[in-house]
Amino acid sequence: METRKVMKGNHSRKTAAFVRACVAFCFITIPSLMSIFSRLNLYLYSGQVALANQCLSQADAFFKAAISLLPEVPKMISVDGKMRSSEAFLLEFLSNFFSTLLIVPDHPEQGVLFLVRGLLNVIEDYTWEDNSDDKIRIYTSVLHLLSAMSQETFLYHVDKVDSNDSLYGGDVKFLTEINKLCETLIGQILDHLKTLGKDETLKRQSLLALSLFHSILAHGDLRNNKLNQLAVNLWNLAQKHGFADTKTMVKTLEYIKKQGSRSEMRHFSELALRLPLQSRT
Repeated sequence: METRKVMKGNHSRKTAAFVRACVAFCFITIPSLMSIFSRLNLYLYSGQVALANQCLSQADAFFKAAISLLPEVPKMISVDGKMRSSEAFLLEFLSNFFSTLLIVPDHPEQGVLFLVRGLLNVIEDYTWEDNSDDKIRIYTSVLHLLSAMSQETFLYHVDKVDSNDSLYGGDVKFLTEINKLCETLIGQILDHLKTLGKDETLKRQSLLALSLFHSILAHGDLRNNKLNQLAVNLWNLAQKHGFADTKTMVKTLEYIKKQGSRSEMRHFSELALRLPLQSRT
């Protein structure tokens, strides 16, 4: 990154070769590290550096290596001499990874969203802890990523790197692929919610239903009738068994009504009329 700074992002043949050599050195030395999260994070950081220096194929290699390493993450890791669940660390890593994937351009020979699809396949096959909802939390985060990917202009970019908003330019086929992935993820989240219908898991069901409701509220197009109805169903499910926090529900409804007062957000006002507040009495 210092070389990039000195060259102000405009590499000469010599500095470009130097950067590629540094990136290659990182790639071959990372596997020698013992800590799996050190390897994961260094693959991610090195991929980010490669991307910032316009080394796109090397960046892809780092990100693919990180994805390939994920199945090896153990259920428990040693932290300060104590054994702890690794899932919190895995969630933190994946959140950072998703933020980077937004700006990574698709490889012309790998297909649409090839890195996102590869990551989802690994997440699907990973053996999660019993009574854990982390897989669903990750799926929700991916929905946020896909929503950001559907925008005409992404929230942020890397200088001199064309992300998918430039490559596809809002192409209908690209947006269709995003919608298909979103539908698949929402379907899997809803299937998981159905498994939480027992007395001992109703609180988890309520929390996850409200979490997905908030995600749809923040990232979805509620002018879509199907998505609008899903939001209503999730709102009702969150309150169904009395586990929803009343203050949270009231503040959420107040926010929706406030948004609905804006002329371009009238559909929020209509949605608010369909969201009852259930009493615990």
